[in-house]
Amino acid sequence: MTKKASAAPSLKQEYSGYLRKMMCIRAFEEKVFELLARDVLKGASHVYAGEEAVGVGACAAIGPEDYITSTHRGHGHCVARGGELKFMLAELCGKATGYCKGKGGSMHIADVHAGNLGATGIVAGNIPVATGAALACKMNGKGQVTLCFFGDGASNNGTFHESLNMAAVWKLPVVYICENNLYGMSVSVARACSVQDIAVRGAAYNIPSEIVDGQDLRAVKTAVEKAVARARKGEGPTLIECKTYRWRGHSRSDPRNYRTREEEQFWMTERDPIKLFSQAVVAEKVLTQAEIDAIQKSVDQEMVEAEDFALKQSPDPDPSTLLEDVYAEWIEGKYGLEAYAPKK
Repeated sequence: MTKKASAAPSLKQEYSGYLRKMMCIRAFEEKVFELLARDVLKGASHVYAGEEAVGVGACAAIGPEDYITSTHRGHGHCVARGGELKFMLAELCGKATGYCKGKGGSMHIADVHAGNLGATGIVAGNIPVATGAALACKMNGKGQVTLCFFGDGASNNGTFHESLNMAAVWKLPVVYICENNLYGMSVSVARACSVQDIAVRGAAYNIPSEIVDGQDLRAVKTAVEKAVARARKGEGPTLIECKTYRWRGHSRSDPRNYRTREEEQFWMTERDPIKLFSQAVVAEKVLTQAEIDAIQKSVDQEMVEAEDFALKQSPDPDPSTLLEDVYAEWIEGKYGLEAYAPKK
């Protein structure tokens, strides 16, 4: 008997899924910020709160066979690509049950089986990786596409320009998605960039570009869908700039004294992507407020369970696994470059 194709999700199911993912990102980031404040989490974490519509909208435009590359602010991308909160939090807590067995942490989380090639702590470091992945996609002939997320600051790095030029020359199937949250670590885009809109930089490489409202999930999804379709047809890369805003500082130590609290309050109340999407779907009678509240309640419970899993149920990595998944090892008594040798 021939297996029937699964029915396409209804608009209610589709929008409920988007809303749930945005809520999961927000809940996860609020928990991360809380655990950082309590000194339960160690090291740096860069939270994605406020930018949820970009990651979820963009990832909704690709299929399970496609790839993404992420940034130091990458928790949202991982969730948008289907990451589970419990395995993500376990990774941030350095537990063996995490996506990278506790060795990657916040800035190097990856889920290769889901097409998430990983985050990186190096600004713009993932752009060449995405370009290389897109080259692989073109060579294997399976019609795959790579999404490359990066911030406004990354567009000032040489790797951005080198990668866009190569992708344009070779017509690689990659969509470059700039999450312009208006600030680098402590400086505004207006002071750090020679152009008002980063999207215009695509013109230097004959790459079509578009500016979208990064707080509007459907606007992001529509723009990325168009770029993905173009890439699958062999027409090359697209540059999309999503105007968005990070609610928190660059990291926990950031005092945010370079922007006003009035500005922050405006984006958090008037431009909250979850609030905007919720209001839209209620007005369009796709979801009721009661249904939205139920989704939020479910997400809150999932976050409780994720915290319990990460902090109480998950073991620390066994010291004997220290050199597993590592591409070099220490040679006793040697120093310098010769101190490292490829693992056999």
